[in-house]
Amino acid sequence: MMRLACAVATCALLGACATSPGPSSSGEPVNNGAPGSDRYSMAQDTPPEERRDISQLPEPVPKNEPRSRYGNPDTYSVWGKTYRVLPSAEGYQAEGQASWYGQKFHGHRTSSGESFDMYRFTAAHRSLPLPTYARVTNLDNGKSLVVRVNDRGPFHEDRIIDLSWAAAVRLGIEDAGTGRVRVETISATPAPNTPASKVPTAVRAAVDSPPPNAASNTRLFLQAGAFQDRAAAERMQQTLLEQLGLGSEIRSTNALHRVWIGPYADDQQRQQVRQSMADAGFERPVPVTP
Repeated sequence: MMRLACAVATCALLGACATSPGPSSSGEPVNNGAPGSDRYSMAQDTPPEERRDISQLPEPVPKNEPRSRYGNPDTYSVWGKTYRVLPSAEGYQAEGQASWYGQKFHGHRTSSGESFDMYRFTAAHRSLPLPTYARVTNLDNGKSLVVRVNDRGPFHEDRIIDLSWAAAVRLGIEDAGTGRVRVETISATPAPNTPASKVPTAVRAAVDSPPPNAASNTRLFLQAGAFQDRAAAERMQQTLLEQLGLGSEIRSTNALHRVWIGPYADDQQRQQVRQSMADAGFERPVPVTP
Protein backbone atom coordinates (compact mmCIF):
# COMPACT_ATOMS: atom_id res chain seq x y z
CA MET A 1 0.00 0.00 0.00
CA MET A 2 2.94 2.33 0.56
CA ARG A 3 3.93 1.88 -3.04
CA LEU A 4 0.41 2.87 -3.96
CA ALA A 5 0.88 6.21 -2.26
CA CYS A 6 3.89 6.96 -4.45
CA ALA A 7 2.07 6.74 -7.76
CA VAL A 8 0.38 9.74 -9.30
CA ALA A 9 -2.31 7.68 -10.95
CA THR A 10 -3.28 5.95 -7.73
CA CYS A 11 -2.84 8.55 -5.01
CA ALA A 12 -6.06 7.96 -3.10
CA LEU A 13 -3.99 7.13 -0.02
CA LEU A 14 -2.49 10.61 -0.07
CA GLY A 15 -5.60 11.76 1.72
CA ALA A 16 -8.32 14.29 1.26
CA CYS A 17 -6.01 17.19 0.48
CA ALA A 18 -4.32 15.40 -2.38
CA THR A 19 -7.48 15.51 -4.42
CA SER A 20 -8.60 19.03 -3.70
CA PRO A 21 -7.02 22.45 -4.21
CA GLY A 22 -8.54 23.54 -0.91
CA PRO A 23 -11.81 24.13 0.91
CA SER A 24 -14.71 25.83 -0.80
CA SER A 25 -14.01 28.98 1.22
CA SER A 26 -11.18 29.66 -1.24
CA GLY A 27 -13.76 30.00 -4.01
CA GLU A 28 -12.04 27.43 -6.23
CA PRO A 29 -13.54 24.28 -7.74
CA VAL A 30 -12.43 21.11 -5.99
CA ASN A 31 -13.00 18.49 -8.69
CA ASN A 32 -10.54 19.44 -11.39
CA GLY A 33 -9.67 15.98 -12.64
CA ALA A 34 -7.02 15.21 -10.03
CA PRO A 35 -6.61 11.51 -9.27
CA GLY A 36 -9.20 10.36 -6.76
CA SER A 37 -11.40 13.46 -7.00
CA ASP A 38 -14.41 11.39 -7.94
CA ARG A 39 -14.35 9.30 -4.76
CA TYR A 40 -16.14 12.01 -2.74
CA SER A 41 -19.91 12.45 -2.74
CA MET A 42 -19.68 16.24 -2.43
CA ALA A 43 -18.51 18.48 -5.27
CA GLN A 44 -17.24 21.22 -2.96
CA ASP A 45 -16.04 21.30 0.61
CA THR A 46 -18.14 23.03 3.29
CA PRO A 47 -18.23 23.49 7.05
CA PRO A 48 -20.10 20.74 8.91
CA GLU A 49 -23.88 20.63 8.77
CA GLU A 50 -23.76 19.97 12.52
CA ARG A 51 -21.73 22.78 14.05
CA ARG A 52 -20.52 21.31 17.32
CA ASP A 53 -19.14 23.45 20.15
CA ILE A 54 -15.40 22.81 20.15
CA SER A 55 -14.52 25.50 22.72
CA GLN A 56 -13.90 22.87 25.43
CA LEU A 57 -12.34 20.27 23.14
CA PRO A 58 -8.94 19.31 24.62
CA GLU A 59 -5.81 19.68 22.52
CA PRO A 60 -4.02 16.47 21.56
CA VAL A 61 -1.22 15.56 23.94
CA PRO A 62 2.04 14.79 22.13
CA LYS A 63 3.14 11.20 22.63
CA ASN A 64 5.62 8.87 21.03
CA GLU A 65 3.94 6.99 18.19
CA PRO A 66 5.31 4.66 15.54
CA ARG A 67 5.27 5.96 11.99
CA SER A 68 2.14 5.14 10.07
CA ARG A 69 2.46 2.26 7.64
CA TYR A 70 0.81 4.51 5.07
CA GLY A 71 1.72 7.96 3.82
CA ASN A 72 5.45 7.83 4.70
CA PRO A 73 7.23 6.87 1.48
CA ASP A 74 10.57 8.56 0.84
CA THR A 75 8.93 10.47 -2.01
CA TYR A 76 5.49 10.70 -3.61
CA SER A 77 3.98 12.58 -6.54
CA VAL A 78 0.78 14.62 -6.91
CA TRP A 79 -0.27 16.48 -10.04
CA GLY A 80 3.11 15.81 -11.65
CA LYS A 81 5.18 17.20 -8.78
CA THR A 82 7.32 15.04 -6.50
CA TYR A 83 7.46 15.65 -2.76
CA ARG A 84 9.97 14.26 -0.25
CA VAL A 85 8.98 13.16 3.25
CA LEU A 86 11.32 14.49 5.95
CA PRO A 87 13.32 11.82 7.80
CA SER A 88 12.56 13.56 11.11
CA ALA A 89 10.12 16.18 12.37
CA GLU A 90 12.45 17.53 15.05
CA GLY A 91 13.26 21.22 14.78
CA TYR A 92 10.85 21.97 11.91
CA GLN A 93 9.59 25.56 11.86
CA ALA A 94 7.84 27.47 9.09
CA GLU A 95 5.60 30.46 8.56
CA GLY A 96 3.04 30.80 5.78
CA GLN A 97 -0.60 30.39 4.86
CA ALA A 98 -2.89 27.77 6.38
CA SER A 99 -6.15 26.54 4.86
CA TRP A 100 -8.73 24.07 6.19
CA TYR A 101 -10.90 21.16 5.11
CA GLY A 102 -14.15 19.77 6.45
CA GLN A 103 -17.44 18.13 5.48
CA LYS A 104 -16.43 16.79 2.07
CA PHE A 105 -13.61 14.71 3.51
CA HIS A 106 -15.18 13.78 6.86
CA GLY A 107 -15.03 10.03 7.41
CA HIS A 108 -12.74 9.40 4.43
CA ARG A 109 -9.33 7.83 4.81
CA THR A 110 -6.35 10.11 5.35
CA SER A 111 -2.82 9.48 4.12
CA SER A 112 -1.99 7.77 7.42
CA GLY A 113 -4.81 5.28 6.91
CA GLU A 114 -6.98 6.82 9.64
CA SER A 115 -10.42 8.30 9.02
CA PHE A 116 -10.55 12.08 8.81
CA ASP A 117 -12.58 13.63 11.62
CA MET A 118 -13.22 17.33 11.10
CA TYR A 119 -14.24 17.66 14.76
CA ARG A 120 -10.73 16.80 16.01
CA PHE A 121 -7.58 18.92 16.04
CA THR A 122 -5.67 17.41 13.13
CA ALA A 123 -3.85 18.70 10.08
CA ALA A 124 -2.29 17.79 6.74
CA HIS A 125 1.29 18.59 5.70
CA ARG A 126 3.25 17.81 2.54
CA SER A 127 6.52 16.63 4.10
CA LEU A 128 6.29 16.00 7.86
CA PRO A 129 6.34 12.34 8.92
CA LEU A 130 2.95 10.91 9.85
CA PRO A 131 1.98 11.26 12.60
CA THR A 132 3.66 14.41 13.92
CA TYR A 133 2.54 16.85 16.60
CA ALA A 134 2.87 20.56 15.90
CA ARG A 135 1.92 23.85 17.48
CA VAL A 136 0.17 26.17 15.03
CA THR A 137 0.00 29.87 15.92
CA ASN A 138 -2.22 32.35 14.12
CA LEU A 139 0.13 35.28 13.48
CA ASP A 140 -2.76 37.73 13.15
CA ASN A 141 -4.51 37.09 16.47
CA GLY A 142 -1.95 35.18 18.59
CA LYS A 143 -4.16 32.12 19.06
CA SER A 144 -2.20 28.89 19.36
CA LEU A 145 -3.14 25.22 19.16
CA VAL A 146 -1.49 21.79 19.15
CA VAL A 147 -2.57 19.59 16.24
CA ARG A 148 -1.77 16.04 15.22
CA VAL A 149 -0.57 15.88 11.61
CA ASN A 150 -1.97 12.69 10.05
CA ASP A 151 -2.61 13.60 6.40
CA ARG A 152 -0.91 14.90 3.26
CA GLY A 153 -1.52 18.31 1.71
CA PRO A 154 -2.18 21.09 0.94
CA PHE A 155 -0.87 21.04 -2.62
CA HIS A 156 -1.10 24.78 -3.22
CA GLU A 157 2.42 26.19 -3.23
CA ASP A 158 1.30 29.25 -1.23
CA ARG A 159 0.05 27.16 1.72
CA ILE A 160 2.07 25.21 4.26
CA ILE A 161 -0.59 23.35 6.27
CA ASP A 162 -4.22 22.25 5.95
CA LEU A 163 -6.17 22.28 9.22
CA SER A 164 -9.24 20.34 10.21
CA TRP A 165 -12.40 22.43 10.49
CA ALA A 166 -12.25 22.30 14.31
CA ALA A 167 -8.64 23.53 14.33
CA ALA A 168 -9.53 26.35 11.93
CA VAL A 169 -12.37 27.44 14.21
CA ARG A 170 -10.17 27.38 17.32
CA LEU A 171 -7.48 29.43 15.55
CA GLY A 172 -9.97 31.90 14.08
CA ILE A 173 -9.43 31.29 10.36
CA GLU A 174 -12.63 29.45 9.42
CA ASP A 175 -14.44 32.48 7.98
CA ALA A 176 -11.50 33.80 5.96
CA GLY A 177 -10.63 30.31 4.68
CA THR A 178 -6.90 30.93 5.08
CA GLY A 179 -4.67 32.61 7.64
CA ARG A 180 -1.04 33.46 8.39
CA VAL A 181 0.42 30.90 10.78
CA ARG A 182 3.62 29.64 12.32
CA VAL A 183 4.09 25.86 12.48
CA GLU A 184 6.54 24.38 15.04
CA THR A 185 6.83 20.65 15.55
CA ILE A 186 6.86 19.35 19.10
CA SER A 187 7.70 16.04 20.70
CA ALA A 188 6.32 14.00 23.55
CA THR A 189 6.77 15.65 26.96
CA PRO A 190 10.02 14.42 28.51
CA ALA A 191 10.11 12.50 31.78
CA PRO A 192 9.99 14.75 34.90
CA ASN A 193 13.56 13.81 35.90
CA THR A 194 15.06 14.63 32.51
CA PRO A 195 17.65 17.45 32.88
CA ALA A 196 16.73 20.57 30.92
CA SER A 197 20.00 20.41 29.00
CA LYS A 198 19.03 16.95 27.72
CA VAL A 199 15.60 17.99 26.45
CA PRO A 200 15.54 18.33 22.62
CA THR A 201 14.91 21.82 21.27
CA ALA A 202 11.60 20.83 19.72
CA VAL A 203 10.39 19.55 23.08
CA ARG A 204 11.46 22.71 24.85
CA ALA A 205 9.51 24.74 22.28
CA ALA A 206 6.41 22.82 23.30
CA VAL A 207 7.10 23.41 26.99
CA ASP A 208 7.76 27.08 26.31
CA SER A 209 4.42 27.55 24.58
CA PRO A 210 1.65 25.58 26.30
CA PRO A 211 -2.04 26.58 26.04
CA PRO A 212 -3.58 29.06 28.53
CA ASN A 213 -5.01 28.03 31.93
CA ALA A 214 -1.66 26.88 33.32
CA ALA A 215 -1.49 25.86 36.96
CA SER A 216 -1.47 28.76 39.39
CA ASN A 217 1.80 27.73 41.04
CA THR A 218 3.86 28.23 37.88
CA ARG A 219 5.56 31.36 36.58
CA LEU A 220 3.39 33.04 33.97
CA PHE A 221 4.58 35.08 30.98
CA LEU A 222 3.29 36.73 27.82
CA GLN A 223 5.00 36.19 24.47
CA ALA A 224 4.96 39.49 22.57
CA GLY A 225 6.59 38.07 19.45
CA ALA A 226 8.92 35.48 17.96
CA PHE A 227 11.58 36.39 15.39
CA GLN A 228 14.24 34.66 13.35
CA ASP A 229 16.28 37.89 13.46
CA ARG A 230 17.49 38.67 16.99
CA ALA A 231 17.78 42.35 16.11
CA ALA A 232 14.04 42.42 15.42
CA ALA A 233 13.40 40.84 18.82
CA GLU A 234 15.58 43.49 20.45
CA ARG A 235 13.62 46.25 18.66
CA MET A 236 10.38 44.78 19.99
CA GLN A 237 11.90 44.66 23.48
CA GLN A 238 12.89 48.34 23.26
CA THR A 239 9.46 49.36 21.93
CA LEU A 240 7.70 47.63 24.83
CA LEU A 241 9.90 49.44 27.31
CA GLU A 242 9.62 52.90 25.71
CA GLN A 243 5.92 52.89 24.87
CA LEU A 244 4.41 50.77 27.64
CA GLY A 245 7.09 50.65 30.32
CA LEU A 246 7.11 46.85 30.14
CA GLY A 247 10.32 45.00 30.87
CA SER A 248 10.93 41.83 28.86
CA GLU A 249 13.49 39.15 28.13
CA ILE A 250 14.56 37.36 24.97
CA ARG A 251 14.52 33.56 25.02
CA SER A 252 16.29 31.99 22.08
CA THR A 253 15.73 28.38 21.00
CA ASN A 254 16.57 26.76 17.69
CA ALA A 255 17.32 30.08 15.93
CA LEU A 256 13.97 31.55 17.05
CA HIS A 257 14.08 34.55 19.41
CA ARG A 258 11.00 34.96 21.60
CA VAL A 259 10.21 38.18 23.48
CA TRP A 260 8.67 37.31 26.85
CA ILE A 261 7.03 39.75 29.28
CA GLY A 262 6.66 38.85 32.95
CA PRO A 263 6.61 36.86 35.13
CA TYR A 264 3.16 37.46 36.65
CA ALA A 265 1.88 36.25 39.98
CA ASP A 266 -1.44 34.99 38.61
CA ASP A 267 -3.34 34.67 35.35
CA GLN A 268 -5.65 37.60 36.16
CA GLN A 269 -2.69 39.98 36.29
CA ARG A 270 -1.31 38.50 33.08
CA GLN A 271 -4.62 38.90 31.27
CA GLN A 272 -4.87 42.53 32.36
CA VAL A 273 -1.50 43.30 30.79
CA ARG A 274 -2.50 41.33 27.69
CA GLN A 275 -5.64 43.44 27.30
CA SER A 276 -3.73 46.67 27.94
CA MET A 277 -1.33 45.83 25.14
CA ALA A 278 -4.21 45.14 22.75
CA ASP A 279 -5.88 48.42 23.75
CA ALA A 280 -2.60 50.24 23.01
CA GLY A 281 -2.59 48.88 19.46
CA PHE A 282 -0.13 46.03 19.92
CA GLU A 283 -0.81 42.54 18.62
CA ARG A 284 -2.37 40.60 21.49
CA PRO A 285 0.46 38.60 23.13
CA VAL A 286 0.25 34.84 23.68
CA PRO A 287 0.08 33.45 27.25
CA VAL A 288 3.06 31.13 27.88
CA THR A 289 4.51 29.24 30.82
CA PRO A 290 8.08 27.89 31.01
